[in-house]
Order: sequence, then C-alpha cells, then structure tokens
Amino acid sequence: MATVDIHRVGPGEYDLLARLYNEVLRPTVDATFFQRRFEHRAHALALVAHLDDKPVGFVCGYDLRPSTFYAWLCGVLTDARRMGVASQLMEAQSAWAREHGFEMMRFECPNFARPMLHVAIRDGFDIVGIRWDARAAHNLVIFEKHLAEV
Repeated sequence: MATVDIHRVGPGEYDLLARLYNEVLRPTVDATFFQRRFEHRAHALALVAHLDDKPVGFVCGYDLRPSTFYAWLCGVLTDARRMGVASQLMEAQSAWAREHGFEMMRFECPNFARPMLHVAIRDGFDIVGIRWDARAAHNLVIFEKHLAEV
C-alpha cells in the first residue's frame, strides 16, 4: 500500500476537483458542479490525495442530516488504483466527520462499480439498501457506517 498525502481543498481548487473527476467519471463537469453542491452546506469537505506530489484521487462529502455525513463522490486515477488510495481518502473523511460530531457516514455506489463496493465492505461499511437511479438507469447500493466503531 502506498502512503498518500491528503489535503483539504476549498473553492479556489474546484478546478482541480473537476479535472480529477473528469479523468475518472462521466459525464464531464466543471468547477461550478462542486460549487453548486457545496454552497449551502454547513459541513462541506473536499480532500485530494497526492502521491509523489501528483494529485491521484479525491473524496467529497457534506452534511446530509445533523448526525449523518454523506460521502458524495470518490475517485482515484487509473494508475493509482489498488494502492489503498481510496481507503486512505475514506478514512480521512471518516475521521474528519467524527471530529465534527457526525455519528454516521453514508454513501451510495453504482452496483457496477465493483472495486468501490469491495473498498466499502473491507472498510467496515454495511449495505443498508438499494435504490434505483432513474436518471442514470442503474441500481445504487446504499452503505452506512457508525463512526464510533471506526
């Protein structure tokens, strides 16, 4: 497992988030995609992982409810996969959420994203449901983890 440096990023670095997102996910987005999602959130968090000073992954989330932090997006560049980057990002996000008083972490993952499904289960998340995403036309697996157990 590679050890990455993880840094919090703010609105001035949403272009970096968009660039990383576009290398991993579709359809492509720009910085306003992140700005719109975060602008009215009391507890928005965006983290970027660096390996050898190169950004290789990101995780974003925000307050879903007063006790629940929603892990909205996570992505790791192809060349940095299977090195523990996603797990380290999720752990950093969980630690931040716990430090800010959240009791639960929740996220949804497309059923076809097998590597992320494995990361979630390995990192102690429980499957609590499945939801049909009509816009994207696929099932989403819903995961939760009590942060006190982390």
